[in-house]
Amino acid sequence: MRRSPVERGARRGQPRALEMSSTVPKSSNIFWHDCPVGKTDRQNLLKQKGCVVWITGLSGSGKSTLACTLGRELHTRGKLAYVLDGDNLRHGLNKDLGFAAEDRAENIRRVGEVAKLFADAGLVCIASFISPYRRDRESCRALLSDGSFIEVFLNMSLELCEARDPKGLYKLARAGKIKGFTGIDDPYEAPLNCEIEIKEVDGVCPSPSDMATQVITYLEEKGFLHE
Repeated sequence: MRRSPVERGARRGQPRALEMSSTVPKSSNIFWHDCPVGKTDRQNLLKQKGCVVWITGLSGSGKSTLACTLGRELHTRGKLAYVLDGDNLRHGLNKDLGFAAEDRAENIRRVGEVAKLFADAGLVCIASFISPYRRDRESCRALLSDGSFIEVFLNMSLELCEARDPKGLYKLARAGKIKGFTGIDDPYEAPLNCEIEIKEVDGVCPSPSDMATQVITYLEEKGFLHE
């Protein structure tokens, strides 16, 4: 079985990823402070249930497009949602991280913690990230133990994504100008038990509206869009 770069790095004695991804706080003498207004109160106010919709897939598979379309559709229904986009967060929260395996692991760890807060606030948090390593995604899932982590796998072939190449990144990777690019010289570990899988149809990516409808249908059936 092929190990992810994070796992290979750990075996070579590179502890940074493990240190950065640790859920054990380094500070001592800290205590959790409970507030009188809790998640249930916020959900009742919003008339919805907080959750994380985690969209994963190759670059060019349509993650950001789906995230924004889904956010708009929820807004038109009077539901409060917020999109966490991979590129956008690298302009701020994660601007100190690169694309080495340990940085990718820390990128997803931070996003998972932020997404958990949004869900606790009662929002539908839509996280759009390649998130290529299965272990990192499962760590985020473990943060929400109440079934409110919904993994959406955009199962589009490398050929389709490379043909689309909206940012021109595949062309740069093929030319050797980008190293460690997912799908080219770095692996993508597909989900094993995702809640929603969206596949290409006859070599074409489904429309953003169709993909968003599939996710909304799931959210409705599972009771996230009403009290």
